[in-house]
Amino acid sequence: MSADRGPADDVDEIVAAWRRERPDLDVSPLEVLSRVSRLARRLDLARGSAFSEHLLEGWAFDVLSALRRAGEPYELSPGALVQQTLVTSGTMTNRVDRLERSGFVERRPDPGDRRGVLVRLTAAGRDVVDSAMADLIEQEKSLLSELSAADRTQLATLLRRMLAPLESRGTAHG
Repeated sequence: MSADRGPADDVDEIVAAWRRERPDLDVSPLEVLSRVSRLARRLDLARGSAFSEHLLEGWAFDVLSALRRAGEPYELSPGALVQQTLVTSGTMTNRVDRLERSGFVERRPDPGDRRGVLVRLTAAGRDVVDSAMADLIEQEKSLLSELSAADRTQLATLLRRMLAPLESRGTAHG
């Protein structure tokens, strides 16, 4: 292990094998993006663990957290929820139906649009999303525990620099 590279991981072995087998290819992107992909998988597992403790699935947390982030009175139009969660309106209708049956959201008429409806977080929905968020943060802190605060800041900056142009081109997914 060198001081600047840290401990070896599985990606090091994958990259070394590709360099041996295909010395004509520059496989250096794998050193970054394979790690991002593997970290994303670990994050998905950590998220699933945090959410399952609260009998939530990832999609439910996404909808409930969008409502919670909206601030008082914790409500958004279905269109705003579609925009924030990047799903179709039909998918969102199904999700709101399921969350309403669970008692986590309620629909109410939009006072600014007689034909419209607003989706509002209930007290039970707020409790479950707040608890799940606290557990998620603990899971994510654990994933980042090997990095110093300065390293986390630097990593966030680099990832933002990489992600921002992709999102501005409309290629954001999830």
